[in-house]
Amino acid sequence: MRVIRVYKGERRLEFWNNEILERSFKIALGFSPKGNKLRDGDGRTPEGNYYICTKNPKSKFTLFMGICYPNQQDAERGLSEGLISEVEHLRIKNAIEEGRRPDWETSLGGKIGIHGMGASLDWTAGCIALEDDDIQWLWDRTELGDSVEIYE
Repeated sequence: MRVIRVYKGERRLEFWNNEILERSFKIALGFSPKGNKLRDGDGRTPEGNYYICTKNPKSKFTLFMGICYPNQQDAERGLSEGLISEVEHLRIKNAIEEGRRPDWETSLGGKIGIHGMGASLDWTAGCIALEDDDIQWLWDRTELGDSVEIYE
């Protein structure tokens, strides 16, 4: 079982394979990294349990592995706060239950992933950025459905 663990406060990503830490990387986060992602455009990186839902080898960010943000907990919060509709909530819930990419076009935001183009400072819109050599290493060892755990 492969697990990617992200520690936002430490700017560190760990790749675990069968409960063995294989490698640790320095990362950059969103331009407003403190706290959980709440809505589109807030510059925050989400916190919680996700999975890799897309892989784009032709990304403008070197390589891009999308994570399933928003997850069910994010959708529940969005619904209770009036940020998304019942229909949007249901679409997100169904996508997560089926292991697909959730709707990335709601007011909760989306298109959050792990990608390249540098980890020297926080610059993304909420993604997790690595150096290009590091994203290549990670890309080669991950598959759709792999777990991504993001901590404060």
